[in-house]
Amino acid sequence: MRVGLDGYPLCEPLTGVGHYTFELARALARNYPSCQFELIAPFQFDVSVLAQIQREQLSNLKLINLNLSSVRGRWWSLDLPRYIKRAALDLFHGTNYELPLWNRRCTVVTVHDLSSLCYPELHRKQLARRMRLRLPLTVRLAKAIITPTAAVKQELCTELRVKPAKVTAIHEAPRESFSPVSREAAVRVRKRLGVEDDFLLFVGTLEPRKNLVTLLKAFAQIIRETSLRPQLVVAGGEGWLMDETFVIMKDADIRERLCLTGYLHDDDLRALYSSCRAFIYPSLYEGFGLPPLEAMAAGAPVIASRAKALLETVGDAAILVDPLDVQGLAQAMMDLLRDESRRVELTKRGHAHAAKFSWARTAELTYEVYQRSAKISQPAHPPQRSRVSPAEPD
Repeated sequence: MRVGLDGYPLCEPLTGVGHYTFELARALARNYPSCQFELIAPFQFDVSVLAQIQREQLSNLKLINLNLSSVRGRWWSLDLPRYIKRAALDLFHGTNYELPLWNRRCTVVTVHDLSSLCYPELHRKQLARRMRLRLPLTVRLAKAIITPTAAVKQELCTELRVKPAKVTAIHEAPRESFSPVSREAAVRVRKRLGVEDDFLLFVGTLEPRKNLVTLLKAFAQIIRETSLRPQLVVAGGEGWLMDETFVIMKDADIRERLCLTGYLHDDDLRALYSSCRAFIYPSLYEGFGLPPLEAMAAGAPVIASRAKALLETVGDAAILVDPLDVQGLAQAMMDLLRDESRRVELTKRGHAHAAKFSWARTAELTYEVYQRSAKISQPAHPPQRSRVSPAEPD
């Protein structure tokens, strides 16, 4: 079987969809050595992707860079369909909501969430408009649809009237690099980044959906009303519509206790996950929520919001709070800062929970979707299921 995957998300420093695309492609190539997989992009791949592919040396996973000077109005309608036809792919997987518009090959698409449809005010107007126009077309074009959680599957079937049989929920997984690091290694990273010993951690692109406003207000309450003086470390690249958040960050009560690191690579993130007092993820809406699961894998106790998909992702291994409850979030953070035994217990529970998920299992379930979609009856020797990543609820 020859499969093409959308490599466009790998042309810039990787965030959520980029990590999903790369980890899935790598796991597919490992699982099914008799199949050929191609990551197809219009431009040069990010240097981190090139380095990882070189280290892996997977002969059945290729990076296809079409070296286009521009993709304005052409990538999905002309350049990509032309390549798919020339390459005679058996199937194309759009890993980021989009599919080629003119294409007779079998197609599968991943819809990570419906935030741009359900909460357009949290996105740039241009993106929200594009998704409103293109997503209904994409789900009609696709032979099959993958969502990261049953929660997103339900939303998709309800909002866009998609038949449930067309949609498969397949959980994602923490990246292999996320495991606890030694105290000495964590101290070296923290020193370089200006992070103190006693700190709370948030990781994610700085955008309204991540709900930093509530986190900052809860943190300010701790600083104003208690003797606790943790540092709040915010790790992530700047996104959009963040004016209100940046105003709150200038508050005299908290600005000296904030550390903004910007975008961090995995080694630095792992050190912070491994040594934080707690990882905080108060998101208003998620499709899956990889950061809290990766934090658990690296040894962090987690506080997360009760967003539907996050309930699926973190299970009972995190402290859950209402995403708009400032007092509740502040209390949860204070409880963990003061209670070492509670932190240890949550760390153990979270680490065990994260171990239930694997990219090998994600790739196996995804390949089953490919087989059904392309009507190929014989599997390509899938691996033994040594670890389980749950998909649809049992």
